[in-house]
Amino acid sequence: MSTGYIEKRGENSWRLVCSGGYGPDGRRIKHTKTITTPNKRDAEKALAKLITEIENGQVMNTKNLTFEEFIKRWLSEYAERSLAPKTLADYKQQLEYRVIPMLGRLKLDQIKPLHLMKYYNHLRSENVRLDNRPGKLSEKTVLKNHMLISSILQKAVNWQMLHSNPARNVERPKFIRKPVRYYNEDQLKKLFGNLKTAPLKYQTAVFIAVLCGVRLGELLGLEWGDIDFEKRSMVVQRASQYLKERGLFTKMPKNQSSIRKVSISPLLVEILVQYKEERNIEIKKVGSLWNKTDRLFTQWNGNPMHPSAVAQWFRKFLKRNSLDVINFHALRHTSATMLIAKGVHPKTISSRLGHANISTTMDIYGHALES
Repeated sequence: MSTGYIEKRGENSWRLVCSGGYGPDGRRIKHTKTITTPNKRDAEKALAKLITEIENGQVMNTKNLTFEEFIKRWLSEYAERSLAPKTLADYKQQLEYRVIPMLGRLKLDQIKPLHLMKYYNHLRSENVRLDNRPGKLSEKTVLKNHMLISSILQKAVNWQMLHSNPARNVERPKFIRKPVRYYNEDQLKKLFGNLKTAPLKYQTAVFIAVLCGVRLGELLGLEWGDIDFEKRSMVVQRASQYLKERGLFTKMPKNQSSIRKVSISPLLVEILVQYKEERNIEIKKVGSLWNKTDRLFTQWNGNPMHPSAVAQWFRKFLKRNSLDVINFHALRHTSATMLIAKGVHPKTISSRLGHANISTTMDIYGHALES
């Protein structure tokens, strides 16, 4: 339980002194606050209020607060309430295994640009990969760490716990974005030709990815109710995702702009009709073992498909048919470059892909737009 007392500092000035728990070093944490009032009774009321706030965790001793302690507060007060599950999981991994071991013991208000520069240089050294693979981390990973740390420190500034963000005074790590991989027209013809031998479910998945440019999670989140066969359109409004801690789950797409309606070609409508007819036959065969769902893509019994199942099938299919191996996400890039080749306006492409802004589209596909 917190205790406290008041000290008269001047004619109308009172100092409130409270003790609230113990710090990591075992020392008693002391909170102080100076108020202006001529009335001792008002000072006592202010002290009682301060004690209550301390006991409710509303007051933090920023003077001795470590970066690790603030990170925990950032996670509970902001990240766990605001970030997408996969983003949160990625951030937690970086914080637990990289940031906190290197920077966690530093006092929040004593973090300097040099501390961050030393940390980034550590990330650039050998044998620091979490997967134990040989080689160094990419500069993109260093940049992501910088952006994460900077966003955390900026929250401390916004919450009036720091005067300035030391990460703003560190040169932003630079990396050269590699050109995205995609299939050209000839490669795409070979892919479509070989797809005729694939199960209709996977044929449909590949055609949707190429012709609509959806992300894999969005593909597995599609339901029959999202498709308007008469108007030849499809609404992308949910995504299926997997996290080790949660298993398979459904979430809103990546951002608000990712919720979108896209037109679908007569060819894709034809494929979808065939797939739906085949699927209805399979559901009848499964009978009572079918777990009722409206999803386009499921396991044999209606359970959700794991994203890796689609990705692994696609990779094996390409190898089996001696096609150039790309990952499934590259079909989204293929879709974008097809639209660029047809002269579609970048803003329209951005909207169709569900990018938050056109600058993202230009950043990823600028090389294709220039050519």
